[in-house]
Amino acid sequence: MRLDSLTPREIVAELDRFIVGQKAAKKAVAVALRNRWRRQQLDPALREEVAPKNIIMIGPTGVGKTEIARRLSKLTGSPLLKVEASKFTEVGYVGRDVESIIRDLTDAAIHMVRDERAREVKVRAERAAEDRLLDLLVVSSSSAAEAALDEKRRALKKPLRDGLLEGHEVELEISEQRVPTLEMFGPQGMESMGINFKDMFGGMFGGKKTRKRMKVGEARRILITEEEEKLIDHSQVEADALKRVEEAGIVFLDEIDKIASREEAGGHGGPDVSREGVQRDLLPIVEGTNVTTKHGVVRTDHILFIAAGAFHVSRPSDLIPELQGRFPIRVELAALDADDFVRILTEPENSLVRQYTALLATEGITLQFDDAAVKTIAAMAAEINSEAENIGARRLHTVLERLLEELSFEAPERTGETIVVTSEMVQERLGELLGDSDLARYIL
Repeated sequence: MRLDSLTPREIVAELDRFIVGQKAAKKAVAVALRNRWRRQQLDPALREEVAPKNIIMIGPTGVGKTEIARRLSKLTGSPLLKVEASKFTEVGYVGRDVESIIRDLTDAAIHMVRDERAREVKVRAERAAEDRLLDLLVVSSSSAAEAALDEKRRALKKPLRDGLLEGHEVELEISEQRVPTLEMFGPQGMESMGINFKDMFGGMFGGKKTRKRMKVGEARRILITEEEEKLIDHSQVEADALKRVEEAGIVFLDEIDKIASREEAGGHGGPDVSREGVQRDLLPIVEGTNVTTKHGVVRTDHILFIAAGAFHVSRPSDLIPELQGRFPIRVELAALDADDFVRILTEPENSLVRQYTALLATEGITLQFDDAAVKTIAAMAAEINSEAENIGARRLHTVLERLLEELSFEAPERTGETIVVTSEMVQERLGELLGDSDLARYIL
């Protein structure tokens, strides 16, 4: 699906298929994405001046912040990187420097574009691999006439395509890649940068060729990969990936609240200094700078940054003013209640009820949830969240796993059965556990 074909309303509608509620956050990201398309329609001079409208999402864990960013990436085909702000340290300290965010995002884009190109050349690669397999299957001898070999190849082509020769063995020449790697530790701390000597010295460290006997199926996979590598223009892949990062990259910066300087901390010593240092290191990346990667220089001016945090202790206003100014859009995501959990269990295309039903169907079991059972599960999850740590919709996973644990274990011996999950069954399996708050806190 192309981004330029989606209006903000259509983007929200697509997100609604997988995420319950949170209309304000969905509208904010939909407008931010549409603004990217609008920017592309401007004159080049003005286009460079239009900065992305970065977003801060505020809300407790498990309410859909990460899922919104993940679905956006799939929806638009944009390279996405999810990182935790708390994992980074100020320049000069041991740890990861913030520029590694852009390097990792570029690597993700390279993989994305390379996979797209592989799908485009797949048919040609499969045909070329098939020809090479036929050559391997035909036993060549000096006394055999060329016409006889061609006839044998033609005779083997249909059985090969029909999968009738998968058990046959062929001898294939493969490369043993033994490329030395040097780990370098730069001034940014102990973040490693691997240098591939093969890239530096060409074929000096080329892999040793060996011949290995293997089944046709395994040989086909290796040959298809080799043919794809021949057909893909890797320099073009890198160029396209760099452009995609610069024009459509998305960085989801989670736990942004963990690097906010807490107002009540007082003074300017201890961990707050490091937190503020990370913010100042992030500032040029978010504002727009050039970052050197092993694939080339990446401009970050138009990468979309979506930050998220619970902000239980700190507030967005505790971030340094310069960084606050680079996140002009702020949306608050609501905590989830029992009614939301009912919808999450049943409405999305990938709902948990559908997932568990499909999983047990692989064992020949028909699993059904009646409406009362769904409401009971939702109510229990909401109650546990209120009494223990509130982990949002993730609580549904723990409750359902506990509820269906015995059935999942016995499933191979119960093939052909139809199991209806009722409210009484939920109460029987989880009621006693829920009554012991200490045990429920530990297990659920």
